[in-house]
Amino acid sequence: MMGASIEATLELWASSLRDVKGRMRPLFTQERVAASAGSFLDGLLGAEQRKTGWMRAEAAGDRGPWRQQAILGRGRWDADALRDIVRDYALETLADPDAVLVLDETGFLKQGKASCGVGRQYTGSAGKITNCQIGVFAAYVSRHGHALIDRALYLPKAWTDDPARIAAAHVPACTGFATKPRLALAMIARATAANAPLAWVAADTVYGVGEIEKALRRAGKGYVLGVPGNHLFRSWGKRPPIAGMALEIAHALDPSLWKRLSAGEGTKGARLHDWAYCELADLDAAEYDDQRTGLWTRGVLIRRNIADDDMAFFSTWCPYGTSIETLVKVEGHRWAIEDSFETAKNELGLDHNESRSWHGWHRHVSLVMLAFAMMAAIRHHANATPPPKTNRRKTTSKTAKSHRHRSPGRSRRSAASPSVLRKDGSTPLTSLHGPSGDAYIKPSLEKLISSEICNCNARCVVPDCDGASLSLIRQGEDGLWQAFFTAAPARRRVFEPSSKRRKRAPAPLPPATA
Repeated sequence: MMGASIEATLELWASSLRDVKGRMRPLFTQERVAASAGSFLDGLLGAEQRKTGWMRAEAAGDRGPWRQQAILGRGRWDADALRDIVRDYALETLADPDAVLVLDETGFLKQGKASCGVGRQYTGSAGKITNCQIGVFAAYVSRHGHALIDRALYLPKAWTDDPARIAAAHVPACTGFATKPRLALAMIARATAANAPLAWVAADTVYGVGEIEKALRRAGKGYVLGVPGNHLFRSWGKRPPIAGMALEIAHALDPSLWKRLSAGEGTKGARLHDWAYCELADLDAAEYDDQRTGLWTRGVLIRRNIADDDMAFFSTWCPYGTSIETLVKVEGHRWAIEDSFETAKNELGLDHNESRSWHGWHRHVSLVMLAFAMMAAIRHHANATPPPKTNRRKTTSKTAKSHRHRSPGRSRRSAASPSVLRKDGSTPLTSLHGPSGDAYIKPSLEKLISSEICNCNARCVVPDCDGASLSLIRQGEDGLWQAFFTAAPARRRVFEPSSKRRKRAPAPLPPATA
């Protein structure tokens, strides 16, 4: 974070944590269960590298992990309802009409055969076929940030064809086999039904199938979907005509059609590739939806690696006149879901789920998504550009000169003078600096800790703020909070609430001299 001070970030962190806990409170029928869910969320946001049940229980002050495990297993609450809460919460901060819905899957490495959906299957997390679970996710990406808003556990046929195995993992009886594109199609339908503001959908080659393309055309959404090199394309109404596999079309292109463009900024700077775009046909939107009008263009987007000429291909659907730069930018938004997976696994314990049931997986992942959405909201608000400062009082050169000759004492306007008294007779807060007597003083960090932080009983780590990291640690059962500012040893301070401040013995007097 760059825009907010330590005090503002701390206050934002505390209010956001209270907000998300309040949003998920109606999901639980008992207060103690809701408190355990809040402790679970605190554990996910804590500084422990492993977010296991024992680690979360230790951070919450429990004697064992049973309460944490009950949230995922024995408790009765709806994980899909929490999923909808996460989506609505993320959209309040990140909503944008030009946003992109990104679809992708990630693997959860597992041992044994009891965990729901586990099996030997390919996962990009390991880059090979291994024993794992596969989860399909949808990320909402806009200029304000990105967050995971939907998820589904993929069940291989080896599971859906085995009723005893399904029953042992507590999979709902109505659940049948569904391919990854079918799971993604359901996510698109849920986002559309919730009126999520978005203009595009992007995904890799797993999801570049006709079923998803038709659904997006009917919904009036543009898309950039990956397809394999042997995918067939055919143009109509365009010159010169194009027909054949994607790889053949790319090799036959005129060299002048390639453009070197950036798909966005990466960890090493601009992600530059060579791009080419071929329009295949112009179609009326009314062909797919009677309530929509206007021309849309069907096309193929080709990406070529600068280093080794490796190519990737994308099927596109966009409003007529959309530039190749826009399509490249949409495709570049796919990095956001990869960043979400990496952050959620390394920092929030997305792959640290210890439950084996269907409900346990969806509950754990939904709680992690809520924590990630909260972090995205905090990051956006903390980095928001502050309004420009304006002078409340215009000073001429004569009045400015008189100010320079004033003494720093009672010659300034007093906060208790009749001119600044409030209607109720009270006096406003005064600023520590500057000549104005009615400026608001920012609350001290000590006051924020003692008054604002009241419902987090675990160690919470606030992301980087102006090159520093801030940690909130609750020590002992007496509720003593300390804030450690670790930007530099010279700026490190320890604050204690005044109500918990320990009395110190007076310093001993120096020995008497003869």
